[in-house]
Amino acid sequence: MPYLTAPADTLRTAGGEQLGFGVPGYAHPLLAPAEWAELARPGTPLHWAVLNIAGGPGTRPDPHCLAAAGRLRNARERALHGEEPDDSVRACGGRLLGHLDLAHGERPFDELIADARSFVDWYRVGGFYLARCPTERAELPAVRRLTATLHALLAESDSADDGGRLVLGHGTHPHPGYAEAADQLVTFQGPWTDYRWSQVAEWTADYPPTRFAHFVHGVPRTHLDEAMRVARWQGAGTIFFTDRGGRSTDGRSGQTDPFAALPRYWDEIVSRIGPGISE
Repeated sequence: MPYLTAPADTLRTAGGEQLGFGVPGYAHPLLAPAEWAELARPGTPLHWAVLNIAGGPGTRPDPHCLAAAGRLRNARERALHGEEPDDSVRACGGRLLGHLDLAHGERPFDELIADARSFVDWYRVGGFYLARCPTERAELPAVRRLTATLHALLAESDSADDGGRLVLGHGTHPHPGYAEAADQLVTFQGPWTDYRWSQVAEWTADYPPTRFAHFVHGVPRTHLDEAMRVARWQGAGTIFFTDRGGRSTDGRSGQTDPFAALPRYWDEIVSRIGPGISE
């Protein structure tokens, strides 16, 4: 396997650093109540979860999303400031991120900032997930301008502690300069059949695992251990693995968004990672 042939010094998370979940966006809380409830369950090692109403914040506050956002925010408060911080089963410390679709650099700057302000004003998000983020060097200045403005917006609000978190949803390895434009990069998003043979870009070795996230669908239960080994070898600190989204026996694709629901082995993967708290 290619990832097993890398030099020993590329094994950057060999058990010493804890993996955690990044949830790229469950279905609407009204349609996926179990999924949203799991995010606030004590002991869930959640780093962050994305709120996406209609490709963004929607046109008005949604009461179901307001309730889900409040539960997750309260769980983070309990985790960070709870009365029993040494309890081995703690509430999750995950942030709620607003979904901003960059459309590979095609969306206007002012439109994105307007969506970001709505997320902060209505749902008090603790950061943003920049979906379909460009990957080329030519678009890097525009992305840097956007992330600098978003950081300033979060700093002005009372919803984001530690300056908030920005995650760039590339889905593949971008130009190395993007690593300095945000807090975390999604450098893989795709099927297990590609992930198990994938290779990490050499420049990522200059950064800690907290800077990278991997989203993989179609991971069989029997390959969970292998998938987590790949993530650790490749230096990813945040993951989301699911068995959904594979091919049916007649060759047709599965559901449109494999990350919209819980994997069928959710309890098992939570127990393998262990209880934790956000960084």
